[in-house]
Amino acid sequence: MAKGRRAPRYLVLKAGTIRSRGRERGCLVRNLSASGAALEVFSEIEIPGRFVLCIPNDGLELACRVVWRKPTRIGVTFS
Repeated sequence: MAKGRRAPRYLVLKAGTIRSRGRERGCLVRNLSASGAALEVFSEIEIPGRFVLCIPNDGLELACRVVWRKPTRIGVTFS
């Protein structure tokens, strides 16, 4: 487990949706754990600091807080 992580993350490739302020943006969930995830996005600039991540195939809706950003990836913790 990487330093600073509360739970092991597993590599996945799942379609997701970022919902915030009445808007929806598609994303790919690249890794996932009980406490957070890494998401691939078109541009991190349009992603707010807090949002709901929906993973329809798993029936999940998770409140998220962004903890790091890169040009096409963001890391989130579940709140």
